[in-house]
Amino acid sequence: MRMKKTGIIEIENMEFYAFHGHFKEEQVVGNKFLVTVSIRTEVGAAAKSDNLNDALDYQKVYKIIKDQMEIKSYLIENIADRILDALYRELGDKILHIKLKLSKINPPLGGKIDKVSIIVER
Repeated sequence: MRMKKTGIIEIENMEFYAFHGHFKEEQVVGNKFLVTVSIRTEVGAAAKSDNLNDALDYQKVYKIIKDQMEIKSYLIENIADRILDALYRELGDKILHIKLKLSKINPPLGGKIDKVSIIVER
């Protein structure tokens, strides 16, 4: 029995300016967000063929995440869940597992805070 060759495609610190947040000001002024995604995928076919059709197309991954980041939300939990749903909907046949980190830079919490993040896996 041959084992599948798997690997992780990771896209790190994609930066988006978006209008998410609980407070009205956040939805008007906006904020910077960072997204890192790690996707476990089968890599054996692509490694042999050198053909994008056999691989997880990370340009599509980026576009899916970008499209979801453009939809206003109140909570980062909602955004992260939508991103996972969209990735599985569009690329599910290439995905074995996803780990996603979504960070809001300098959140308005009343003090100096670099970022607040959520990490989700499915």
